[in-house]
Amino acid sequence: MTERILERIVATTDVHSQLREVGPLLAGLHRARRNALVVDCGDFFEGTGYYRLGQGRIETEIMNSIYDVVAPGNHGWRHHLQPGLRELTVCANVADAFSGEALFRRLHRTVIGGRRVGVTAVVGEQAFAAIPMGERSGHRVVDPVSALMDVWEKHRHEVEAWVLLSHSGFEHDVRLAEACPFLDVIFAGHCHSERHGPERVGSTVVVKGAELGAGFSTAAPAAEGWCASSARFEPVDTLSAPLESFGRQVEHLRDQLATAIGPLDPSWMDRDLDRRAALEQIAQRLRTSAPSAVVILNESALRQVHLGQVLTADNLLAIEPFGNRIVHARLEHETDLSALLDELGERSGPLVVDPHSAPDRVSSVLTTNYLAETLPVACPPTTVLELSQAVRHVLCSEVTP
Repeated sequence: MTERILERIVATTDVHSQLREVGPLLAGLHRARRNALVVDCGDFFEGTGYYRLGQGRIETEIMNSIYDVVAPGNHGWRHHLQPGLRELTVCANVADAFSGEALFRRLHRTVIGGRRVGVTAVVGEQAFAAIPMGERSGHRVVDPVSALMDVWEKHRHEVEAWVLLSHSGFEHDVRLAEACPFLDVIFAGHCHSERHGPERVGSTVVVKGAELGAGFSTAAPAAEGWCASSARFEPVDTLSAPLESFGRQVEHLRDQLATAIGPLDPSWMDRDLDRRAALEQIAQRLRTSAPSAVVILNESALRQVHLGQVLTADNLLAIEPFGNRIVHARLEHETDLSALLDELGERSGPLVVDPHSAPDRVSSVLTTNYLAETLPVACPPTTVLELSQAVRHVLCSEVTP
């Protein structure tokens, strides 16, 4: 096989298992590999029914077959610890909590456009805190700036240019560029915003490609510094032979996801799901199972999906892609509700709380198992029902014959 001569870097981010129309991404990256280092900035996993049914197997195969270097994200953390993908993963600021040893390799060295390049990665502290507790047990995150300065100090004589894959958010990456001026390029991820760049911060360029498998960002050495841009993947009619197996696997899952669950309540038909409204209805129903408990649900537990006339398996697993459960948690002692909500909101974002006139102090809550992981509980929480089941009841329950 002819050795690849690399001229640029091509980066994806936050694909979130969007495999329904994965052909353009596969074909685009397969083509790019001829002269590009192919990288990802995290969250390639989780977010659709394809992940729930396939358990990340297709995504792992794609990464191991097409990508050269990947950063871990808060979604799919456990997959980066598995053989194969672990060897591709780079991260400078996560360590074993007991030994202090880096959890992943901290630097990937390569040659791009004739320049010796060091590729490293960081996961933001907020993103790390969003990883389910069970998956990050025994791991600790280090301040990204300190970790990057340490890697630079140890390897600055070995490479001529520095590229960062960041799973922190675009605004955070702008601050990273200010704090670490030795970086030439920052490929941003995690932010889910319309801010794509490229933006110049001193001699550093910050750029992000379109998320959900729709596009990519790219950077290449220029006469002075690096130039960067972003673009969308081009449509394809068929996949080439090396990619056909991925297409067959996706088609098999697509058939399963087409299963109809039931007609939607008219109030939900032909519209984008209002996550907060759905969770508010779920919360009201949950209170009947434990009237003394306060219901606390996180908006991020659900995803916004466009609904038609009928709820399909694809819809339901896309709305609730994480397999969460509603649990009843009894706290060790009465807890200040305001402080508890601040703590949970910091971790997961906006919350839905019922009743609205909740007491100042609480001893029992109904919540997701994801949020319950950090609660000081008197005994293991008990499962009330699957969150997807609650979603189904709300979306389909009011239909009249």
